[in-house]
Amino acid sequence: MSRFFSERYKDLSPYTPGEQPFMKKYVKLNTNESPFPPSPLTVGYAAKAAESLNLYCDPDQRLLRRALSEKYGVGEKNVICGNGSDEILDLCVNAYCGKDKPAVFADVTYGFYRVFAQRSGVPYRTVPLDAELHIDPRDYADCGGTVIIANPNAPTGAALYPEQIEGIIRSNPDNVVIVDEAYVDFGAESCVPLTKLYGNLIVTGTFSKSRSLAGGRLGYGIGAEELIADLDALRCSINPYNVNAMTQAAGIGCLKDDGYYAENCKRIVRTRAVMTDGLRRLGFRVADSLGNFVFAAHKTVPGRTVYEKLKENGVLVRYFGTDRISEYNRITVGSDGQTEALIGALERIL
Repeated sequence: MSRFFSERYKDLSPYTPGEQPFMKKYVKLNTNESPFPPSPLTVGYAAKAAESLNLYCDPDQRLLRRALSEKYGVGEKNVICGNGSDEILDLCVNAYCGKDKPAVFADVTYGFYRVFAQRSGVPYRTVPLDAELHIDPRDYADCGGTVIIANPNAPTGAALYPEQIEGIIRSNPDNVVIVDEAYVDFGAESCVPLTKLYGNLIVTGTFSKSRSLAGGRLGYGIGAEELIADLDALRCSINPYNVNAMTQAAGIGCLKDDGYYAENCKRIVRTRAVMTDGLRRLGFRVADSLGNFVFAAHKTVPGRTVYEKLKENGVLVRYFGTDRISEYNRITVGSDGQTEALIGALERIL
């Protein structure tokens, strides 16, 4: 880094995204993208919006917020949209964390939470998952900080019930609880209804996974009007045009074609079961997952070796190599054909 780089970022460790191959073609199972394209209706909405790209997009995202409010049964003022749910989560850390209010999240979870805290200059505390790599809600009772829970958790795929989340919310009345539901559509239960009961809850979601818009970058947050107003004040202090016109239109198209995406989720859940069975047959320990991925460790072959050998065989999976999970790889549930390619490569390797 240059000598001009701000001193406050000297200890920053940037988030490392999954590999995005440029020249070589892989069976890509490393970044939890959908194997299915956006629906024709979604593409049509985006294409129509492209005709007016000479004009700024709606900074208030009114039509998109209205569509989301109708989808989730909340008011339009209970919704905010962002450039992926990452932007919403970053706004939350900036809004609700400080020197006396640390961010509190699991030791094995989405890696961006730590980066958000570091970049914002706020303290954070990690809470170890239990021996089965599950979140114990009791560990977050009256924890003295802003709670961030990925539900289902990534990369493990385990999820809490809304009743368990509610216990965390009630035990932290003076702190905001953020529930990251990036993967909720693959089998978990949403906590959005709880936002009507508690003024200290924000639920975030994304169109990247279940709605096939990873490249479109669209996320949202749902919470009490006062919380959304906080986040909007920060958003408009940084970039009021944070969601471009084509992405806003594509998001509306997705919500209007909800059946298409719901069916794709069912297909992914069925393929997840096939993948899990195939991996277990080959000697892998596979955690039960409610995401569009599985978390697997072989009984005898090191996790890094599995990752490297799969890559040599044209299959990309996600290897983290961090404490407690160095033997695991996170594997996206792709199409049936991609799953066959994965299992076939592993049979050759093993």
